[in-house]
Amino acid sequence: MSNVPNAELPKTVDPFRLAEQNSTLEGFVPVSALSRFAEVILAASSSEPAQQCQVRLTFGKDEERRRIVDGELEAEVMLECQRCMKPMAATLESSFRLGLVTTDEQAQNLPRDLEPFLTEDFSVNLWTLVEDELLLVLPPFPLHERSDCQATEVLESFEPDPDEPDPAEEKRENPFSVLADLKKNRH
Repeated sequence: MSNVPNAELPKTVDPFRLAEQNSTLEGFVPVSALSRFAEVILAASSSEPAQQCQVRLTFGKDEERRRIVDGELEAEVMLECQRCMKPMAATLESSFRLGLVTTDEQAQNLPRDLEPFLTEDFSVNLWTLVEDELLLVLPPFPLHERSDCQATEVLESFEPDPDEPDPAEEKRENPFSVLADLKKNRH
């Protein structure tokens, strides 16, 4: 998505009018303006450029004249590695297809390939839509690659030596063997 224009995506639009006009909106959303998402990522340092989410939304109609939104987004963000607890760069990407609906009944009647985009009026907040999509693609446990993680050295010190026998594989004494021995000695 590197060819997305460097203009801010409009915050509110009339999605029904855009679908009627087969419109495409492209631009970015500043990550710092997405309060729920900004809480779960690491803030960029003052020396780094502000984190942005590049977005392309295409409004139109499908074969059955349903109003739809095809979207793509990409954001370079900093997350906390859950292994070493250090910052790590991550690229979040999403492609999605939404069906514009005004009621829950319409949402239930959408085909499986369309996620409902419920709106009760002719003005929707696109930034909230982008934030919801970012939260959906956020990895639940972000981890550096093992070779890049600072915790790898610590983890390797806990790994067993491959030359030593595995204690779990050693033959364990059957707890009932003592009873079997007692039974043999009685007869």
